[in-house]
Amino acid sequence: MSKRTAYDRSELGHPSTKRAKQIDEDLPFDNLVESLDAQEEKEDVTKIVHWFRPKDLRIQDNTALHHASQLAQSSKKPLICIYLHCPAAESWHGTSPARMDFMIEGLKIMQKELKELNIPLIFLHSEKRNGHIPTIVEFLRDNDVSHVFANFEYEVDELRRDIGLVKEVGNDIQVSIYHDQTVVEPGTMTTGTGKPMKVFTPYHRAWLDTVKQNPHLLDTQPPPAKNDASVTKALKPLFDSAPPKPAKDKQFASSDDKNRIRKLWPPGHAAGSKRMSAFIQQIGNYTSTRSNPAANSTSRMSAYFSAGMFSVREALCQVRKYNDKADFSEVGSKPGVYGWVREIVFRELYRQTLMTTPHTSMNLPQNLKFDFVRWEDDEEGWERWYKGMTGVPFVDAGMRQLNHEAYMHNRLRMNVSSYLYCNLLIDYRRGERYFAETLIDWDLSNNTLGWEPSYTVFNPTSQAEKNDPDGDYIRKWVPELKDVHGKAVFAPYERLNKEEFEKLGYPKPHVDWKETKQRAIERFKSDMRDASP
Repeated sequence: MSKRTAYDRSELGHPSTKRAKQIDEDLPFDNLVESLDAQEEKEDVTKIVHWFRPKDLRIQDNTALHHASQLAQSSKKPLICIYLHCPAAESWHGTSPARMDFMIEGLKIMQKELKELNIPLIFLHSEKRNGHIPTIVEFLRDNDVSHVFANFEYEVDELRRDIGLVKEVGNDIQVSIYHDQTVVEPGTMTTGTGKPMKVFTPYHRAWLDTVKQNPHLLDTQPPPAKNDASVTKALKPLFDSAPPKPAKDKQFASSDDKNRIRKLWPPGHAAGSKRMSAFIQQIGNYTSTRSNPAANSTSRMSAYFSAGMFSVREALCQVRKYNDKADFSEVGSKPGVYGWVREIVFRELYRQTLMTTPHTSMNLPQNLKFDFVRWEDDEEGWERWYKGMTGVPFVDAGMRQLNHEAYMHNRLRMNVSSYLYCNLLIDYRRGERYFAETLIDWDLSNNTLGWEPSYTVFNPTSQAEKNDPDGDYIRKWVPELKDVHGKAVFAPYERLNKEEFEKLGYPKPHVDWKETKQRAIERFKSDMRDASP
């Protein structure tokens, strides 16, 4: 797949830390809820629209779609679905070719599923990022729509967009937006002082207790009911809308890339369901093998969750059935269940953080002091990093997997990110953007919180020895080392003699890990000591 090697200010830029704190104090989410609550109840129903967003691309267990369908059925009025494609927005966010193709193919599947229910899915198009509202409102008014339904997106731009929509339609059209991305509503998990939790361990404990006490949170909703056949004729011009096509900057570099990624990641709810069912059969081994990337024992459901092709609720319903109960605690669950659900809870916390600390979606770290760190302009190091040629086998294996599969095992995500911003001292935002432009499962809240800089400097050699003990993962993705025996595979430059190493055709380490670890810690301390965000 095509790779970006440099970024300009518009892509990595961000507001000042003082402005970020102002945004955090005047939450866009709260402003949107206030706007929604201020609407007058509209009793006269003409047509109902559900607006799909890039994070809820399914008709199964879709909260807003379910409510839209209920209104359509009770009022005996037609339900219409829309999706807005904006190439400029996808470029702004850095959506990868893999994710863009995955979404578009998933949309085609949805359109067929909805057509069988006499429900049209119309694809709207906006050339400009600020053209969403005019495009949507024009469609709603041209088609005499009285009610529009959607699910919340928690990023700043999307929240502001929805505020603008409510303001633009006034009392002519009622807008209803629902929580759908999480099991537990973001913002409701609070500390004793009533503030949103930010620390994982107490959040995890509270989440497990909440779900155990309220198992209905895992209940799923059925697909929408059929539109009456009589409305099909009237809606005929709306059927068979042409699906969007990826823009030039979202094209695969080759047909081989496209075919390989499509085989690895078949789109749609049915594919996600099949993958989840297969994972349940092996979940018992998850805890003991999940950190070993060679074991390939993770669910690989992240792409389906991030695009909303399969809901987390539905996944946890399958886990609950396997577990016999909604107690996912360590003592209350079967082997493997606690460990896998724990990863889901990280996802839930990240959405709460995104919503309650909105500056994290604006190219700023959660800990604003890290914005004062002076980063290095090591262009050779950057190129070696993204190509998987740093001379550090575990890091290089991870980057090569990413470039080949549009995916990387989570253990490697932690290692390659740490190496970039600690050992190379390259701005973490460049790596975060590279992930966005390459991963099929990119998700802003997961990605930004996963890249959150810290003083922890992962040792990729000891990490490999612990998590890839036989070196199978390294040998798979770094074929130059496939014939290296024993522990030398983890650090060939240090553990082989000069003649043996030079025969490999593998680069020596770009930097010394110990020296650069010390450099990073000293840099962070000196630059952040007197920082005043």
